[in-house]
Amino acid sequence: MAMATKQNTEKIVRGEHLSRGSYQDIVIITYKQMSMTFEKIWTTLMVIDFSNNYFHDRIPDKIGKLVSLHELNLSHNAFNGKIPAQIGGMTELESLDLSSNQLSGEIPHELTNLTFLGTLDLSNNKLLGRIPESHQFGTFPSSSFEGNAGLCGAPLPKQCKSSDAQSEPNGSNSSRQIDFVLYLFSGAGFGIGFAAAILVKWGQ
Repeated sequence: MAMATKQNTEKIVRGEHLSRGSYQDIVIITYKQMSMTFEKIWTTLMVIDFSNNYFHDRIPDKIGKLVSLHELNLSHNAFNGKIPAQIGGMTELESLDLSSNQLSGEIPHELTNLTFLGTLDLSNNKLLGRIPESHQFGTFPSSSFEGNAGLCGAPLPKQCKSSDAQSEPNGSNSSRQIDFVLYLFSGAGFGIGFAAAILVKWGQ
């Protein structure tokens, strides 16, 4: 019976490219001179939901290559390390949920590039520093950031200290110190020159 089934069964697979990068996979199965067509249209991956699992370690930077993704949910796992700045390049994202993990470090400023983002949840992690304020980040409620003891700034009630502000580049500080020293020398030189002029005038 197995031999007859194998001889009388034929499978034909045909692929057809569709618009916008999607792919249509058509399978035609013929069994005992009866054909049946199965069509499955593979469209661009739009949603990833890996929530409520036991995933751990860092979120891979390569996730940023999923530029057509509209929803990413990695909540309630054990991911640690920093939030990949590459997620800021996934500009089609409308929903991002990284809550209830062990993520640490500052919120990447690159995430403010997600201008289509309507839902954001970074709560219950170990994030710290000032919450970005530009673009969409000014519209999210405090619940998006709660449970991160190190975070400060709007919309959370915790105010940022001066040490939480982004520090200036070392070159900028060095430049200011040099300018100040030059100012002192300039002032001293002017004072000495002025005094010398008075002495010369007095001697005449």
